[in-house]
Amino acid sequence: MGIGMQIVYLGCSATAPLEAEAAMQLVRLQRFGARLSNCRLAIEALCLRSGKPLYDVRLDLITATQELEPIGRYAAESAEEAVRCAFDAAEQTLQAAARASTRRR
Repeated sequence: MGIGMQIVYLGCSATAPLEAEAAMQLVRLQRFGARLSNCRLAIEALCLRSGKPLYDVRLDLITATQELEPIGRYAAESAEEAVRCAFDAAEQTLQAAARASTRRR
């Protein structure tokens, strides 16, 4: 069984490329599937005075024990880039947790 993902769009609509990017990034976390059951991704389009788009992305991980582990917020002019940054941080967090778990053994 893989890790599930819920995506919420605020101020923008889902697009096929954005959905594909999120799915590709989720694949990176599959090796941590024993620790995770789900993740929640929120993608929000913000209106800047300059008129340039800015996307704020929040990623929360749900552990196998149903605990919430917020990863943080990442902003970029491209929604896809902000999603990549959030998943980069998630991967680093999970790698650090795996190393700490290995040391305790």
